[in-house]
Amino acid sequence: MDKIKGNAFILNENVDTDQILPGYAMSYPVEELKKVTLRGSIIPDFPEKVKTGDIIIADDNFGCGSSREQAPVALKSCGVGVIIAKSFARIFRKNSINIGLPVVTCEYIKEIKNEIKENDEFEVDLINGTITNLRTQNQYKLNPLSETTLETLQAGGLINKVRNKLVERGAING
Repeated sequence: MDKIKGNAFILNENVDTDQILPGYAMSYPVEELKKVTLRGSIIPDFPEKVKTGDIIIADDNFGCGSSREQAPVALKSCGVGVIIAKSFARIFRKNSINIGLPVVTCEYIKEIKNEIKENDEFEVDLINGTITNLRTQNQYKLNPLSETTLETLQAGGLINKVRNKLVERGAING
């Protein structure tokens, strides 16, 4: 799995799914979701600023609220490479991993947020479990991902993982 490089967007605690994706957008086609992603947050212009590979760094309870599956889909469709937070709502975490969007917990969010300057680029290594501020070269440990989670992310999501396993077993053609 490649390292993820991008600029960081900082969010606080309790970012709920309504902030990530407004309720009125629930019926939007997937390609339209990115236009309204994080409109209800402290970064309402997120869709205009985000670039492929960018990183979200947040405090506790990211993705709380309703269990709308479209919230992580919207973030992924915008190009978000990884979300690092102190903690995640359980269903949001599961939905993210299932679509291949890496979400990782970290105990050093406060330290990362204290040193960050505008336009700092970060590198996230999911295999070795680190996030590095490329300006300062400060590196922080991420909480490890399980082998199952890494396999799912490496496959690009749960559907791809299952398909790959079925191909390996000869149950379906690749």
